[in-house]
Amino acid sequence: MTRAAGLVGAIALLGLTVCPWLASAIEPDPLPPSLAHVKRIYMEPLTGGATSDQMRDMIISALQNSKLFIVTDNQVRADATLRGSSDDKIFTEEHSTSESIGLHANAGGGGASNNSMGGGSSSHQTSGAGISDSESSHIQERRHEATASIRLVNEEGDIIWSTTQESSGGKYRGAMADVADKIVRQLMEDTRKARGGH
Repeated sequence: MTRAAGLVGAIALLGLTVCPWLASAIEPDPLPPSLAHVKRIYMEPLTGGATSDQMRDMIISALQNSKLFIVTDNQVRADATLRGSSDDKIFTEEHSTSESIGLHANAGGGGASNNSMGGGSSSHQTSGAGISDSESSHIQERRHEATASIRLVNEEGDIIWSTTQESSGGKYRGAMADVADKIVRQLMEDTRKARGGH
């Protein structure tokens, strides 16, 4: 083997051992998880009114029932974190209405005559009618309204999903439970789309 051939062989051998290291060194860092890759979720306490802890528990329950995500209390193990705020209001709404109907009719007539013989006659006639009716009502209605604004944040702090939901209550559930259900249904729908419909 000539010296030149030995040098080429040594360079080739060096290339085989160094290239994999170089390839791995120039590979980009793995991207933070997108919505499609989120499977394990940690949920922070919500800010807002006194019922925000109850809203958080309802969202966690809805997430577990979805079977699409794992809910963890260990934030380090989570792919993403849900955070946000909620509010729950109970108030009285007042409605006042007033209706009235009126119908009035009047008619009248009169006449008088005199002649030179000292006789005279007179007549007078009048009539009237009236209908009047009025109705008013005052209704007080107790209302319950819940709202929540939620965002899903990856490890880098980037928001990868968000939604705002509100409800006055459904036929079979209260306002807060309805909001929690709407949030999770929206998250499930968007996650399935991000995963390609699977």
